[in-house]
Amino acid sequence: MTIVQNEVYLFPRIITTMNIIIAGSGEVGSHLAKLLSYESQEITLIDSNKENLSFPNSHLDIKVIHGDCSSVSILKNAEVSSADLFIAVTEMQSVNLTSCFLAKQLGAKKTIARISNSELIEKNGVDISVLGIEELISPETLASDEIKLVISQSIFNDAFEFEDGALLTLGLKVHESAPLVGKSVVEAAGILPEMHFFPIAIKRENETIIPRGDTVFQAADRIVFMTTPGGDEELIKLSGKDNHEIKNIMILGGGRIGRKVAKDLSENDLNVKLVESNKEKAQELADELADCLVILGDGTNVELLEDEDIDQMDAFISVTGDSETNIMSCLMAKSKGITKTIALVENIDYYKLSQISGIDTLINKKLLAANTISKYVRRGEVVAISQLSTMNAELLEFVVRKDSKICDKEIKELDFPRSAIISGVIREGEGHIVLGDFKLLENDRVVVCCLMDSIKKVEKFF
Repeated sequence: MTIVQNEVYLFPRIITTMNIIIAGSGEVGSHLAKLLSYESQEITLIDSNKENLSFPNSHLDIKVIHGDCSSVSILKNAEVSSADLFIAVTEMQSVNLTSCFLAKQLGAKKTIARISNSELIEKNGVDISVLGIEELISPETLASDEIKLVISQSIFNDAFEFEDGALLTLGLKVHESAPLVGKSVVEAAGILPEMHFFPIAIKRENETIIPRGDTVFQAADRIVFMTTPGGDEELIKLSGKDNHEIKNIMILGGGRIGRKVAKDLSENDLNVKLVESNKEKAQELADELADCLVILGDGTNVELLEDEDIDQMDAFISVTGDSETNIMSCLMAKSKGITKTIALVENIDYYKLSQISGIDTLINKKLLAANTISKYVRRGEVVAISQLSTMNAELLEFVVRKDSKICDKEIKELDFPRSAIISGVIREGEGHIVLGDFKLLENDRVVVCCLMDSIKKVEKFF
Protein backbone atom coordinates (compact mmCIF):
# COMPACT_ATOMS: atom_id res chain seq x y z
CA MET A 1 0.00 0.00 0.00
CA THR A 2 1.17 3.55 -0.64
CA ILE A 3 1.68 6.27 1.87
CA VAL A 4 -1.20 6.69 4.30
CA GLN A 5 -1.64 10.17 5.67
CA ASN A 6 -2.61 10.10 9.31
CA GLU A 7 -5.54 12.42 10.08
CA VAL A 8 -4.02 14.12 13.08
CA TYR A 9 -0.47 14.36 11.80
CA LEU A 10 -1.01 15.01 8.13
CA PHE A 11 -0.15 18.67 8.40
CA PRO A 12 3.01 20.32 9.62
CA ARG A 13 3.19 21.24 13.25
CA ILE A 14 2.84 24.99 12.89
CA ILE A 15 4.23 27.30 15.49
CA THR A 16 2.59 30.56 14.38
CA THR A 17 -1.17 30.71 14.08
CA MET A 18 -2.52 31.44 10.62
CA ASN A 19 -5.86 32.93 9.67
CA ILE A 20 -7.30 30.47 7.13
CA ILE A 21 -10.62 30.69 5.30
CA ILE A 22 -12.01 27.55 3.64
CA ALA A 23 -14.80 27.97 1.11
CA GLY A 24 -16.80 24.78 0.74
CA SER A 25 -17.70 22.31 3.46
CA GLY A 26 -17.87 19.21 1.27
CA GLU A 27 -15.63 16.21 1.77
CA VAL A 28 -12.38 18.08 1.00
CA GLY A 29 -13.25 21.29 2.83
CA SER A 30 -14.59 19.67 5.99
CA HIS A 31 -11.60 17.33 6.08
CA LEU A 32 -9.22 20.26 5.79
CA ALA A 33 -11.08 22.15 8.50
CA LYS A 34 -10.87 19.16 10.80
CA LEU A 35 -7.16 18.65 10.26
CA LEU A 36 -6.23 22.30 10.55
CA SER A 37 -8.30 22.73 13.70
CA TYR A 38 -5.98 20.19 15.37
CA GLU A 39 -3.15 22.66 14.72
CA SER A 40 -4.95 25.47 16.57
CA GLN A 41 -5.30 27.52 13.41
CA GLU A 42 -7.90 30.28 13.12
CA ILE A 43 -10.29 28.57 10.71
CA THR A 44 -13.36 30.06 9.07
CA LEU A 45 -15.53 27.67 7.05
CA ILE A 46 -18.04 29.02 4.50
CA ASP A 47 -20.77 27.03 2.79
CA SER A 48 -24.11 27.83 1.15
CA ASN A 49 -25.60 24.57 2.47
CA LYS A 50 -26.47 24.93 6.14
CA GLU A 51 -26.52 21.16 6.70
CA ASN A 52 -22.87 20.90 5.59
CA LEU A 53 -21.91 23.24 8.42
CA SER A 54 -23.77 21.37 11.15
CA PHE A 55 -21.03 18.88 12.08
CA PRO A 56 -18.07 21.31 11.87
CA ASN A 57 -19.98 23.89 13.88
CA SER A 58 -20.78 21.47 16.71
CA HIS A 59 -17.60 19.39 16.77
CA LEU A 60 -14.75 21.69 15.71
CA ASP A 61 -13.31 24.81 17.30
CA ILE A 62 -13.80 26.92 14.19
CA LYS A 63 -15.98 29.76 12.91
CA VAL A 64 -18.68 28.84 10.37
CA ILE A 65 -20.52 31.18 8.00
CA HIS A 66 -23.62 30.22 6.05
CA GLY A 67 -23.59 31.92 2.67
CA ASP A 68 -22.27 32.13 -0.87
CA CYS A 69 -18.47 32.20 -0.84
CA SER A 70 -18.47 34.14 -4.12
CA SER A 71 -20.42 36.96 -2.47
CA VAL A 72 -18.38 40.05 -1.60
CA SER A 73 -20.46 40.72 1.50
CA ILE A 74 -19.97 37.16 2.77
CA LEU A 75 -16.22 37.37 2.19
CA LYS A 76 -16.06 40.66 4.04
CA ASN A 77 -18.04 39.12 6.89
CA ALA A 78 -15.40 36.35 7.00
CA GLU A 79 -12.75 39.10 7.31
CA VAL A 80 -10.99 37.94 4.17
CA SER A 81 -8.79 41.05 4.18
CA SER A 82 -6.82 39.58 7.11
CA ALA A 83 -6.66 36.02 5.73
CA ASP A 84 -3.22 34.46 5.36
CA LEU A 85 -4.70 31.77 3.14
CA PHE A 86 -7.98 31.44 1.26
CA ILE A 87 -8.84 27.92 0.07
CA ALA A 88 -11.81 27.38 -2.26
CA VAL A 89 -12.75 23.71 -2.49
CA THR A 90 -16.45 23.64 -3.38
CA GLU A 91 -17.73 21.16 -5.96
CA MET A 92 -18.11 23.99 -8.49
CA GLN A 93 -14.94 24.99 -10.32
CA SER A 94 -16.38 28.34 -11.44
CA VAL A 95 -17.32 29.24 -7.86
CA ASN A 96 -13.82 28.37 -6.64
CA LEU A 97 -12.11 30.49 -9.29
CA THR A 98 -14.46 33.42 -8.74
CA SER A 99 -14.21 33.37 -4.94
CA CYS A 100 -10.40 33.16 -5.07
CA PHE A 101 -10.30 36.12 -7.44
CA LEU A 102 -12.53 38.15 -5.13
CA ALA A 103 -10.63 37.07 -2.01
CA LYS A 104 -7.36 38.21 -3.54
CA GLN A 105 -8.88 41.54 -4.54
CA LEU A 106 -10.15 41.98 -0.98
CA GLY A 107 -6.75 41.40 0.61
CA ALA A 108 -6.15 37.66 1.10
CA LYS A 109 -2.41 36.90 1.04
CA LYS A 110 -2.57 33.51 -0.74
CA THR A 111 -5.36 31.69 -2.57
CA ILE A 112 -5.83 28.07 -3.64
CA ALA A 113 -8.64 26.88 -5.90
CA ARG A 114 -9.92 23.37 -6.41
CA ILE A 115 -10.68 22.65 -10.05
CA SER A 116 -12.09 19.77 -12.08
CA ASN A 117 -10.68 20.72 -15.50
CA SER A 118 -7.12 19.34 -15.62
CA GLU A 119 -6.41 21.48 -18.71
CA LEU A 120 -6.00 24.47 -16.41
CA ILE A 121 -3.25 22.68 -14.47
CA GLU A 122 -1.54 21.74 -17.71
CA LYS A 123 -1.49 25.51 -18.44
CA ASN A 124 -2.00 25.31 -22.23
CA GLY A 125 -1.02 28.95 -22.54
CA VAL A 126 -3.40 30.05 -19.78
CA ASP A 127 -1.87 32.11 -16.96
CA ILE A 128 -4.17 31.67 -13.99
CA SER A 129 -1.99 33.93 -11.84
CA VAL A 130 -3.59 37.02 -13.44
CA LEU A 131 -6.63 36.13 -11.33
CA GLY A 132 -4.49 36.24 -8.22
CA ILE A 133 -4.59 32.45 -7.70
CA GLU A 134 -1.31 30.93 -6.48
CA GLU A 135 -2.24 27.27 -6.80
CA LEU A 136 -4.74 25.05 -8.54
CA ILE A 137 -5.65 21.72 -6.97
CA SER A 138 -7.40 18.91 -8.81
CA PRO A 139 -8.11 15.91 -6.53
CA GLU A 140 -8.85 13.82 -9.60
CA THR A 141 -5.53 14.72 -11.23
CA LEU A 142 -3.68 14.04 -7.98
CA ALA A 143 -5.36 10.63 -7.74
CA SER A 144 -4.52 9.73 -11.34
CA ASP A 145 -0.90 10.84 -10.86
CA GLU A 146 -0.68 8.68 -7.74
CA ILE A 147 -2.02 5.70 -9.65
CA LYS A 148 0.50 6.20 -12.45
CA LEU A 149 3.32 6.38 -9.88
CA VAL A 150 2.19 3.09 -8.36
CA ILE A 151 2.00 1.44 -11.79
CA SER A 152 5.50 2.65 -12.69
CA GLN A 153 6.91 1.15 -9.47
CA SER A 154 5.15 -2.16 -9.85
CA ILE A 155 7.03 -4.31 -7.31
CA PHE A 156 7.20 -1.62 -4.66
CA ASN A 157 4.82 -0.22 -2.07
CA ASP A 158 4.98 2.98 -0.02
CA ALA A 159 5.86 5.09 -3.06
CA PHE A 160 6.10 8.76 -2.14
CA GLU A 161 7.91 11.56 -3.97
CA PHE A 162 9.72 14.56 -2.53
CA GLU A 163 10.36 17.59 -4.76
CA ASP A 164 9.13 16.03 -8.00
CA GLY A 165 11.15 12.84 -7.62
CA ALA A 166 14.44 14.24 -6.32
CA LEU A 167 13.95 11.74 -3.47
CA LEU A 168 11.56 8.79 -3.50
CA THR A 169 10.51 6.30 -0.83
CA LEU A 170 9.98 2.71 -1.96
CA GLY A 171 8.89 -0.20 0.20
CA LEU A 172 9.23 -3.90 -0.39
CA LYS A 173 8.96 -7.19 1.46
CA VAL A 174 12.24 -9.08 1.59
CA HIS A 175 12.15 -12.49 -0.07
CA GLU A 176 14.07 -15.25 1.70
CA SER A 177 16.33 -15.58 -1.35
CA ALA A 178 17.23 -11.88 -1.38
CA PRO A 179 21.00 -11.20 -1.26
CA LEU A 180 20.62 -8.83 1.69
CA VAL A 181 19.07 -11.44 4.05
CA GLY A 182 21.42 -12.07 6.97
CA LYS A 183 23.50 -9.00 6.18
CA SER A 184 23.77 -5.82 8.18
CA VAL A 185 22.99 -2.45 6.65
CA VAL A 186 26.73 -1.78 6.26
CA GLU A 187 27.35 -5.18 4.65
CA ALA A 188 24.39 -4.77 2.28
CA ALA A 189 25.74 -1.39 1.19
CA GLY A 190 28.95 -3.15 0.14
CA ILE A 191 27.07 -5.21 -2.46
CA LEU A 192 26.36 -2.04 -4.42
CA PRO A 193 29.01 0.47 -3.31
CA GLU A 194 27.66 3.23 -5.60
CA MET A 195 24.21 2.85 -4.07
CA HIS A 196 21.44 5.33 -4.62
CA PHE A 197 19.21 4.08 -1.82
CA PHE A 198 19.18 3.79 1.97
CA PRO A 199 16.91 1.82 4.38
CA ILE A 200 14.96 4.18 6.64
CA ALA A 201 12.38 1.94 8.36
CA ILE A 202 11.76 -1.77 8.90
CA LYS A 203 8.51 -3.44 9.91
CA ARG A 204 9.32 -6.77 11.58
CA GLU A 205 6.25 -8.60 12.84
CA ASN A 206 4.58 -5.92 15.01
CA GLU A 207 7.70 -3.81 15.61
CA THR A 208 8.86 -0.74 13.68
CA ILE A 209 12.67 -0.42 13.60
CA ILE A 210 14.72 2.61 12.57
CA PRO A 211 17.79 0.83 11.14
CA ARG A 212 21.40 1.52 12.06
CA GLY A 213 24.60 0.28 10.46
CA ASP A 214 24.58 -2.93 12.51
CA THR A 215 20.89 -3.75 11.92
CA VAL A 216 20.63 -7.17 10.24
CA PHE A 217 17.99 -7.74 7.55
CA GLN A 218 15.75 -10.77 7.93
CA ALA A 219 13.50 -12.66 5.53
CA ALA A 220 9.93 -11.29 5.50
CA ASP A 221 11.10 -7.86 6.70
CA ARG A 222 9.10 -5.06 5.16
CA ILE A 223 11.62 -2.32 4.42
CA VAL A 224 11.09 1.25 3.30
CA PHE A 225 14.04 2.75 1.41
CA MET A 226 14.87 6.30 0.48
CA THR A 227 16.21 6.49 -3.06
CA THR A 228 17.46 8.94 -5.62
CA PRO A 229 16.71 8.48 -9.35
CA GLY A 230 17.99 5.06 -10.44
CA GLY A 231 17.79 3.58 -6.96
CA ASP A 232 14.71 1.54 -7.85
CA GLU A 233 16.70 -0.55 -10.32
CA GLU A 234 19.36 -1.25 -7.71
CA LEU A 235 16.72 -2.25 -5.17
CA ILE A 236 15.25 -4.78 -7.58
CA LYS A 237 18.64 -6.54 -7.67
CA LEU A 238 18.66 -6.82 -3.88
CA SER A 239 15.01 -7.69 -3.42
CA GLY A 240 15.15 -11.25 -4.66
CA LYS A 241 12.17 -10.48 -6.90
CA ASP A 242 11.77 -10.21 -10.62
CA ASN A 243 10.71 -6.85 -11.90
CA HIS A 244 7.29 -7.85 -13.16
CA GLU A 245 6.58 -5.48 -16.01
CA ILE A 246 3.02 -4.19 -16.09
CA LYS A 247 1.73 -4.28 -19.64
CA ASN A 248 -1.95 -5.26 -19.48
CA ILE A 249 -4.25 -3.15 -17.31
CA MET A 250 -7.97 -3.25 -16.59
CA ILE A 251 -9.71 -0.15 -15.24
CA LEU A 252 -13.15 -0.24 -13.67
CA GLY A 253 -15.02 3.08 -13.83
CA GLY A 254 -14.95 5.74 -16.54
CA GLY A 255 -15.27 8.86 -14.41
CA ARG A 256 -12.73 11.68 -14.38
CA ILE A 257 -10.04 9.58 -12.73
CA GLY A 258 -10.63 6.46 -14.82
CA ARG A 259 -10.74 8.51 -18.00
CA LYS A 260 -7.45 10.32 -17.27
CA VAL A 261 -5.62 7.18 -16.09
CA ALA A 262 -6.79 5.22 -19.14
CA LYS A 263 -5.73 8.02 -21.49
CA ASP A 264 -2.29 8.49 -19.95
CA LEU A 265 -1.47 4.79 -19.63
CA SER A 266 -2.68 3.86 -23.11
CA GLU A 267 -0.60 6.72 -24.58
CA ASN A 268 2.42 5.10 -22.89
CA ASP A 269 1.98 1.96 -25.01
CA LEU A 270 0.21 -0.04 -22.31
CA ASN A 271 -2.72 -2.28 -23.16
CA VAL A 272 -5.70 -0.80 -21.33
CA LYS A 273 -9.25 -2.10 -21.00
CA LEU A 274 -11.75 0.32 -19.47
CA VAL A 275 -15.05 -1.08 -18.15
CA GLU A 276 -17.96 1.38 -17.88
CA SER A 277 -21.60 0.52 -17.08
CA ASN A 278 -23.21 3.69 -18.47
CA LYS A 279 -23.92 3.29 -22.19
CA GLU A 280 -23.73 6.97 -23.08
CA LYS A 281 -20.52 7.50 -21.13
CA ALA A 282 -18.98 4.33 -22.57
CA GLN A 283 -19.65 5.56 -26.10
CA GLU A 284 -18.13 8.93 -25.28
CA LEU A 285 -15.05 7.25 -23.84
CA ALA A 286 -14.68 4.99 -26.87
CA ASP A 287 -14.73 8.03 -29.15
CA GLU A 288 -12.20 9.91 -27.04
CA LEU A 289 -9.76 7.11 -26.11
CA ALA A 290 -8.55 5.77 -29.44
CA ASP A 291 -5.78 3.64 -27.91
CA CYS A 292 -7.97 2.10 -25.20
CA LEU A 293 -10.51 -0.73 -25.42
CA VAL A 294 -13.75 0.46 -23.81
CA ILE A 295 -16.12 -2.26 -22.61
CA LEU A 296 -19.78 -1.57 -21.85
CA GLY A 297 -20.84 -3.66 -18.88
CA ASP A 298 -21.11 -4.13 -15.13
CA GLY A 299 -17.61 -4.35 -13.72
CA THR A 300 -18.86 -6.28 -10.69
CA ASN A 301 -20.02 -9.11 -12.98
CA VAL A 302 -17.36 -11.78 -12.59
CA GLU A 303 -18.41 -13.57 -15.78
CA LEU A 304 -17.97 -10.38 -17.78
CA LEU A 305 -14.49 -9.83 -16.37
CA GLU A 306 -13.55 -13.45 -17.06
CA ASP A 307 -14.76 -13.08 -20.64
CA GLU A 308 -12.48 -10.04 -20.91
CA ASP A 309 -9.49 -12.12 -19.72
CA ILE A 310 -9.07 -10.58 -16.29
CA ASP A 311 -6.64 -13.39 -15.39
CA GLN A 312 -4.29 -12.08 -18.10
CA MET A 313 -4.09 -8.61 -16.55
CA ASP A 314 -0.99 -7.36 -14.75
CA ALA A 315 -2.86 -4.63 -12.88
CA PHE A 316 -6.48 -3.95 -11.91
CA ILE A 317 -7.59 -0.40 -11.05
CA SER A 318 -11.05 0.22 -9.62
CA VAL A 319 -12.06 3.88 -9.52
CA THR A 320 -15.86 3.90 -9.57
CA GLY A 321 -17.78 6.30 -7.36
CA ASP A 322 -18.52 3.54 -4.86
CA SER A 323 -15.78 2.58 -2.39
CA GLU A 324 -17.28 -0.80 -1.54
CA THR A 325 -17.44 -1.73 -5.23
CA ASN A 326 -13.82 -0.73 -5.67
CA ILE A 327 -12.64 -2.78 -2.70
CA MET A 328 -14.65 -5.88 -3.55
CA SER A 329 -13.67 -5.84 -7.23
CA CYS A 330 -9.99 -5.52 -6.26
CA LEU A 331 -10.34 -8.47 -3.90
CA MET A 332 -11.87 -10.47 -6.71
CA ALA A 333 -9.05 -9.42 -9.05
CA LYS A 334 -6.50 -10.46 -6.43
CA SER A 335 -8.12 -13.89 -6.25
CA LYS A 336 -7.51 -14.20 -10.00
CA GLY A 337 -3.78 -13.77 -9.44
CA ILE A 338 -3.42 -10.14 -10.57
CA THR A 339 -0.12 -8.69 -9.36
CA LYS A 340 -1.16 -5.11 -8.66
CA THR A 341 -4.54 -3.92 -7.41
CA ILE A 342 -5.52 -0.30 -6.79
CA ALA A 343 -8.79 0.90 -5.28
CA LEU A 344 -10.23 4.39 -4.89
CA VAL A 345 -11.86 4.85 -1.48
CA GLU A 346 -13.56 7.74 0.28
CA ASN A 347 -13.54 6.39 3.83
CA ILE A 348 -10.20 6.69 5.61
CA ASP A 349 -11.09 3.75 7.86
CA TYR A 350 -10.88 1.46 4.84
CA TYR A 351 -7.08 1.71 5.00
CA LYS A 352 -7.14 -0.75 7.87
CA LEU A 353 -9.04 -3.18 5.67
CA SER A 354 -6.37 -3.02 2.98
CA GLN A 355 -3.76 -4.30 5.40
CA ILE A 356 -5.87 -7.37 6.07
CA SER A 357 -7.16 -8.00 2.59
CA GLY A 358 -3.96 -7.63 0.61
CA ILE A 359 -5.11 -4.85 -1.72
CA ASP A 360 -1.88 -3.24 -2.83
CA THR A 361 -2.83 0.42 -2.90
CA LEU A 362 -5.73 2.54 -1.72
CA ILE A 363 -6.20 6.03 -3.15
CA ASN A 364 -8.06 8.75 -1.26
CA LYS A 365 -8.65 12.06 -3.05
CA LYS A 366 -9.26 13.99 0.17
CA LEU A 367 -5.93 13.01 1.66
CA LEU A 368 -4.06 13.69 -1.54
CA ALA A 369 -5.61 17.14 -1.87
CA ALA A 370 -4.98 17.93 1.78
CA ASN A 371 -1.35 16.83 1.55
CA THR A 372 -0.81 19.05 -1.47
CA ILE A 373 -2.44 22.05 0.17
CA SER A 374 -0.42 21.49 3.35
CA LYS A 375 2.75 23.03 1.91
CA TYR A 376 0.97 26.37 1.91
CA VAL A 377 -0.18 25.96 5.49
CA ARG A 378 3.02 26.53 7.40
CA ARG A 379 5.00 29.09 9.31
CA GLY A 380 7.53 26.78 10.90
CA GLU A 381 10.21 24.80 9.11
CA VAL A 382 8.32 21.52 8.72
CA VAL A 383 7.14 21.55 5.12
CA ALA A 384 5.72 18.05 4.71
CA ILE A 385 4.69 15.16 6.89
CA SER A 386 3.32 11.71 6.08
CA GLN A 387 2.87 8.48 7.96
CA LEU A 388 4.23 5.23 6.57
CA SER A 389 1.49 2.69 6.13
CA THR A 390 1.31 -0.06 8.80
CA MET A 391 4.30 1.47 10.61
CA ASN A 392 4.65 3.52 13.75
CA ALA A 393 6.87 5.97 11.86
CA GLU A 394 6.56 9.27 10.07
CA LEU A 395 8.41 11.09 7.31
CA LEU A 396 9.04 14.76 8.00
CA GLU A 397 10.60 17.24 5.61
CA PHE A 398 12.36 20.25 7.16
CA VAL A 399 14.08 23.31 5.76
CA VAL A 400 17.40 24.09 7.45
CA ARG A 401 17.49 27.66 8.80
CA LYS A 402 20.66 29.58 9.44
CA ASP A 403 20.02 29.40 13.18
CA SER A 404 19.09 25.68 13.19
CA LYS A 405 21.14 23.47 15.50
CA ILE A 406 22.09 21.29 12.53
CA CYS A 407 23.19 24.08 10.18
CA ASP A 408 26.87 23.79 9.07
CA LYS A 409 27.17 20.50 10.99
CA GLU A 410 28.12 17.04 9.75
CA ILE A 411 25.48 14.43 10.46
CA LYS A 412 27.89 12.39 12.62
CA GLU A 413 28.35 15.43 14.90
CA LEU A 414 24.66 15.48 15.80
CA ASP A 415 23.30 13.78 18.88
CA PHE A 416 20.33 12.59 16.85
CA PRO A 417 17.84 10.25 18.61
CA ARG A 418 18.36 6.57 17.79
CA SER A 419 14.67 6.33 17.00
CA ALA A 420 15.12 8.75 14.09
CA ILE A 421 17.30 8.92 11.00
CA ILE A 422 18.15 11.58 8.43
CA SER A 423 16.90 9.79 5.33
CA GLY A 424 17.99 12.14 2.58
CA VAL A 425 18.73 15.74 1.65
CA ILE A 426 17.53 17.85 -1.26
CA ARG A 427 19.97 20.60 -2.17
CA GLU A 428 19.21 22.99 -5.05
CA GLY A 429 16.68 20.52 -6.41
CA GLU A 430 19.02 17.50 -6.35
CA GLY A 431 18.42 14.55 -4.03
CA HIS A 432 21.26 13.07 -1.95
CA ILE A 433 21.54 9.83 0.00
CA VAL A 434 23.62 10.99 2.96
CA LEU A 435 26.05 9.38 5.37
CA GLY A 436 27.75 10.61 8.51
CA ASP A 437 30.25 12.92 6.85
CA PHE A 438 27.58 14.89 4.94
CA LYS A 439 27.50 18.55 6.00
CA LEU A 440 24.07 20.18 6.28
CA LEU A 441 23.76 23.72 4.94
CA GLU A 442 21.24 26.54 5.14
CA ASN A 443 18.18 26.01 2.90
CA ASP A 444 18.81 22.26 2.60
CA ARG A 445 15.56 20.30 2.63
CA VAL A 446 16.10 17.42 5.05
CA VAL A 447 13.85 14.35 5.14
CA VAL A 448 13.74 12.59 8.51
CA CYS A 449 12.15 9.24 9.33
CA CYS A 450 11.34 8.80 12.99
CA LEU A 451 9.16 6.88 15.39
CA MET A 452 6.07 8.70 16.59
CA ASP A 453 7.36 9.22 20.12
CA SER A 454 10.57 10.95 18.95
CA ILE A 455 9.03 13.67 16.78
CA LYS A 456 9.38 16.43 19.39
CA LYS A 457 13.05 15.53 19.92
CA VAL A 458 13.70 15.77 16.18
CA GLU A 459 11.91 19.11 15.81
CA LYS A 460 14.33 20.73 18.30
CA PHE A 461 17.20 20.28 15.82
CA PHE A 462 15.46 22.46 13.24
